[in-house]
Amino acid sequence: EANPMSDLTAFIHQAWQDHGDDPRGVADRLPQALALVADDNGLLGLIGLAHHVLGEHLGAWQEGLDYCEKLRALPAFDARFFTGSSSAASLRRVQAALKLSGALADERAALSTSDQVRVTVMAAANLASHDAARAASLLQQACDDALAAALPASDPAPRSIAASANGIAGTLEEKPARTGSETTLMLAAAEAARRFWEIAGTWLEVERAEYRLAMSCTQAGQLERARGHAQQCLAIVHAHDSVALEAFFGFEALAVVERAAGFEAAFAAAVSAAREAFARLSEGDVGWCQASLDKLLVGAPQSP
Repeated sequence: EANPMSDLTAFIHQAWQDHGDDPRGVADRLPQALALVADDNGLLGLIGLAHHVLGEHLGAWQEGLDYCEKLRALPAFDARFFTGSSSAASLRRVQAALKLSGALADERAALSTSDQVRVTVMAAANLASHDAARAASLLQQACDDALAAALPASDPAPRSIAASANGIAGTLEEKPARTGSETTLMLAAAEAARRFWEIAGTWLEVERAEYRLAMSCTQAGQLERARGHAQQCLAIVHAHDSVALEAFFGFEALAVVERAAGFEAAFAAAVSAAREAFARLSEGDVGWCQASLDKLLVGAPQSP
């Protein structure tokens, strides 16, 4: 079947739209994109997409490595691998992360400290849905190594830990039947995201990390702790002009906690505040917040 995409940007955009529901289908389409690559930016886009789909979603380590070799063989990659281009560095990290994820090889010793940390946390994210215990070990190692090296906020590794850990926690929150190891990993990831956004982010990322912790703790049944994080999230929001979008999600988190705790009056108050914040949202934010509000309004149960 002919590829209907007219350019790589459209291909990648559609793939990101589709991958959550059909990662295998997106993986099967990836070879079609090779002929569309014309420059370093195109390579970077495909490297990131392929790693996420073949690594985090499918755990297809060797398939991912084989695709990396096809990217490396493209004319757009000529003479780049040893010149320090963005795509060369990115591909090197992705290949190392896939090998580490699949226990095929450990190439971290040849990398800079920053890249070692990034590869380690990339492998942790890859394994989160496939081997939670090993993912937790790798996440802890990435955190320890980054802190031991005192990597500055300007280094990409702390941000990589924060973003990857947030993603791990969010993914596991949505898993309907977590194992004990997965719940442990979920909480550790939410904690790591909070710690490293403190280093690498602004008040906005820190506040959203408190939201993540509130939701993860609720899912783990740690409701008192969850309430504290929801309240801390809201305190940060209030200290920064109560931005409507952030206030909405802060009150959503508090409402989810109070509903799980069975405190009907507190739940109703949090829902009311969330609705007030929702009314202040920009038109662009209303659409993707509507589902969260609807979920609160129908009182859908959220079991820990």
